[in-house]
Formats: sequence, structure tokens, C-alpha cells
Amino acid sequence: MVIIMRPEATLENIVEVTRVVEAAGLQAKIMEGAQQKIIGVIGDKTKLVSVAIDALPGVENSVAISKSYKLASREFHPQNTVIDVGGVKIGGDEPAIMAGPCAVESREQLFAAADIVKAGGAQFLRGGAYKPRTSPYSFQGLEVEGLKYLAEARERTGLKVITEVTTVEGIAPVAEYSDILQIGARNMQNFGLLKEVGKCGKPVMLKRGLAATIDEWLNAAEYIMNDNPNVILCERGIRTYETYTRNTLDLSAVAAVKHLSHLPIIVDPSHGTGKWRMIKPMAFAAIAAGADGLMMEVHPNPAKALSDGSQSLTQEHYLDLMNGVKKIAKFMKDENLNPIVID
Repeated sequence: MVIIMRPEATLENIVEVTRVVEAAGLQAKIMEGAQQKIIGVIGDKTKLVSVAIDALPGVENSVAISKSYKLASREFHPQNTVIDVGGVKIGGDEPAIMAGPCAVESREQLFAAADIVKAGGAQFLRGGAYKPRTSPYSFQGLEVEGLKYLAEARERTGLKVITEVTTVEGIAPVAEYSDILQIGARNMQNFGLLKEVGKCGKPVMLKRGLAATIDEWLNAAEYIMNDNPNVILCERGIRTYETYTRNTLDLSAVAAVKHLSHLPIIVDPSHGTGKWRMIKPMAFAAIAAGADGLMMEVHPNPAKALSDGSQSLTQEHYLDLMNGVKKIAKFMKDENLNPIVID
């Protein structure tokens, strides 16, 4: 349920409504609307049946939310959420670009990748310190040593850092060294991890699961949002019967999420296709579809990468892609084109 306050509602009115909601054993979350304040109610709304909410001073009306994901729903929060990460906005007017190697392999490799990423205009350096791999014999990452290299690269370049957390025990060290914590596709429904990462105090990027529906994905975000409103969604492709690409990149998810949720959404065409040659056209399509940013794998020498070399961009290809992305983003902004129609 959302309780819409009148434009002239006073602070005392809002406090009283909040008190009534919490007295019924529910949570009340106050949000700023364009002209009005909105109070989101979390919990079993039947507990308020005996309370005439609409009759309380300052209340315009109350509206039930039909979605199971309350906090992530656009019904709950009509305005787009913009997440500020140390001055870099995700969900704002400019696309947020996260780029770097799949895995942090060495200090030299990471610094070389960071320089490339910075030169192309990205704001975030991505790189895995902890690597959940299909095979237990594959490279698993440098762990804390890799986190320290990421933090050092941030100091050198000014780039913000995003890296994956795979276990509850890993939340504290990852939060210490990174600006955004990433939940990978394999952990999208690791509910214990989602609950704990929501308490870390930093933005969290939630990748779509390997075969997750959009409804499942947004409900997974709800677990994090119970403690942390700063959630970024990432479409990275889903499993289908197609074998040519690593996954099937579902760009329709961008339009669907923009309609259903207020959360920013970025697209990962590297994992979405698994082929470096397809990253450029899919990145262009993602920005045109209204994505708030991109996540891409960039490596100084993809042929020698310890993981995902076939979907990693070289410096030349990355810079070429970024040149096109900037043009498309500028065109969409200058022409005031909004491909998403919200009823």
C-alpha cells in the first residue's frame, strides 16, 4: 500500500500517519514525490482494516500495490531512482559505464586494463577478485589481494570500483575495498546472501539469474531493499535453447523493468553474448532501448586472459565502441527520445 499525502500536508500530519502505520506492526517508508510526499506501507495491510487511513489529516488517498515486490515496484515509488556513487550517478542523464577484466589476474594486468577503461570514458572499473566458476579447477580469483589491487587502481585513476561478492563471509572485505557490491547471476536467489548484503551500507548491483523471470528478479531485489534502497539491476542474458551465443540477451527486459520498477537497469552484453564481436551492436541497442548503462569486459590481452577471453574487448575495440555509445546517448538525449512508454 502507498499513502499519498496532500501537497499541503504538514510534517505533523506525516508523523501521525507514520505512527498509526507502525502501531499496527507495519513499516512506513517516506518518499519524496514530484509535488507530494508518499508513505509506503510494508507488511500485511489487513492489519489496517480497522483504521480509516484516508480520514487522517493530510492524507489524499491510499492505494493498494498489486505487485509482490513492493519496494522495487513503480507503484510504490513513481519517480525513477538515481543512485549517487561518490558523485557518479546511475539512472541519471548519462549512461554509467562499468568496464574491466573478468578477473583480477595481477597488479600489472589490472592497472593496464584500468588505464584503457579510463581512456574510453568509463566511470567504473570492474574486475573479479572472487570468481565463482563452473569448474572447481578453473581460476578462482586472487581474493583479498585482488581487492587491494582494485582499490589501488581506483587511487591511480579515480575510477569507482565494482566487484562481486559470493558469500556472506565475503561481504565485509568486499565492502571495505569496493564502491558497489555485485551479486552475480548464480547467486540471484541466494536469499541469505541478499539479506546480508543489504546491510552493507553500499549500493548493490543485482544480476539477473541464469533462467530467472523478471518477476523473480524483482522479488530478489526486494530482499536487498528491505535494508538498502540503492539497488541497480543488470540484465546479462538468460538461458534459452540457442547455442550460438553464451546466453540470450533479453533487451526487452530493459523496457519491462522501466515499466514495472523505478530501479536503474544496466546491460552486460559481454555475458549476454559471449562473443566480443557482438558486444558493440548489443551495447548500442541497449542504450537505444533506454538502459541506464553498460557493463563490459575489457582486457589488455584477451588471448591470454585467465577467464572469458573470448568475450573481452581489446583497447582498440573498446575505444571504438565507447565512441559510438557516446554518440547514441547524445542523440537520444538531444532529441529527447524516450523509448519507454509508462502508462
